[in-house]
Amino acid sequence: MKHYATDILISGGGVAGLTAAAAFGTAGFSVTIVDPTPPITAQEADGADLRTTAFLQPAQQFLATAGLWDRLAPHATALQVMRIVDAAAEPPIVRDFNATDISEKPFGWNLSNWLLRREMVARLAELPNVDFRPGTGFARMVARTAEALVTLSDGSRIAAKLVIGADGRNSPVRLANGIDVKTMRYGQKAVTFAVTHDAPHDNISTEIHQSGGPFTLVPLPDHHGKPCSAVVWMDSGAEIARLATLPDAEFEAAASARSAYHYGLLTLASRRMVWPIISQIAQAITAPRTALVAEAAHVMPPIGAQGLNMSLRDLDCLLELAQAAPDRLGSAQMLDSYARRRHPDIRLRVTGIDALNRASIAGSPLVQDLRARGITALHGVTPVRRTLMQMGLGAR
Repeated sequence: MKHYATDILISGGGVAGLTAAAAFGTAGFSVTIVDPTPPITAQEADGADLRTTAFLQPAQQFLATAGLWDRLAPHATALQVMRIVDAAAEPPIVRDFNATDISEKPFGWNLSNWLLRREMVARLAELPNVDFRPGTGFARMVARTAEALVTLSDGSRIAAKLVIGADGRNSPVRLANGIDVKTMRYGQKAVTFAVTHDAPHDNISTEIHQSGGPFTLVPLPDHHGKPCSAVVWMDSGAEIARLATLPDAEFEAAASARSAYHYGLLTLASRRMVWPIISQIAQAITAPRTALVAEAAHVMPPIGAQGLNMSLRDLDCLLELAQAAPDRLGSAQMLDSYARRRHPDIRLRVTGIDALNRASIAGSPLVQDLRARGITALHGVTPVRRTLMQMGLGAR
C-alpha cells in the first residue's frame, strides 16, 4: 500500500475543485486533487457539460490569482447589462441594470463549462506541486491532531494537513464527516442548451419571468456567424421532461415563445441537458482538518449567477487564511475562522435566492403583480439599484 504526504487534498475535479487546485498550487502549497470521473474537456464528447458559468468581477480577480484568467479571457463573453423581464405583466416590464452605474468593468464574463475544464486541467499541468489524479476518488478519512489520513479508491493513502470537499451536492467528504444538510425542493428542473438568434445580444444577460421559473439567456461568442446565447429554462419537473423530448423544431418554437421573442426566433446550437433544481445548505462547513466548499456546502437555483461565484468566495477565504498562517493550515483555529466568515453569508444568499425562485414560480395574479411592482421599485431608485447590483457582485 502506497503512502503520500501533501499540504492539501482536494476531493472533486469539477470547476470548483480544479480552481481550488490551481489557486493553492499557484500559492506554493503542495496539492493532490482526486476525482473518480476524469474531466471531459471537449465540447462534442459524450457527457460534456454544455452549461455555462458567469464569473462576476470578484471571481475574475480570483481566477487571475490562480493563474487561470489569461487562459480563459480569450474565450469569455462580457456581461455588461443584466436585464429583467416580467413577461406576465401587461404590458411586459423590462428593466436594465447596467454595470456602468457601479464600475468601469462589466458585471462579469460567461464561459462554457467544458472549456473551463480544458483550460483548468492545462493550468494544473504547469504546476509541479499539483498532483491531479483523475479516475481516483476519495474513499474515507481519519482526522488526527496534525493531519488527516485519507484513503483513496485505489487503496493509496495520503496524509494531508487540510482536506477540501469540493465534490458536489452528494459530497463523499461531507458524508464521511457526518455533516447533515437542509434541502429545499421545488418540484422544478432546468433544461440547458445553446441557441442562435437573429437579434444581437449586445452583451446583455436577459432573465425572463413568467410562472414556473425564469428563462435566462446569457451571451456567448457568435456561432457560425450568428449571435449565440446559453439558455437555462426552469419549470416544473413534468414540463421540463416533456420539453426535453420534443423534436427540435417543436422545442425551438416553444423556446422562442417562452422567451417572448426577445431576440426573435431561437435555433438550437447544442443538445439539451436536464438538471434538478434544489436549494441545499450544509449544517456545518467544517470538520476536523476539513473544509467544505461549493456544492458540498451550498446549492441554489441558477438565478443571479450566484452559485459558482459563491464557491469562489469560499476558496478565496480559505486561501487568504492559509496564506496568512501557513503553519496553521487545516488547524481548528483556521477552520473556525473560515466557518465564521463564510457560513452566515452562505445562509443569507441561499435564503435570498430561494425567495426569488419561489416568487418566480408563483402563478397567482397577486404574486405576479407584487413581483412586477418590486422590479419597478428596485430599478427606479438609483441608490437602491446600485446597492442591489453591488450585492449581486458579492458585497455584504
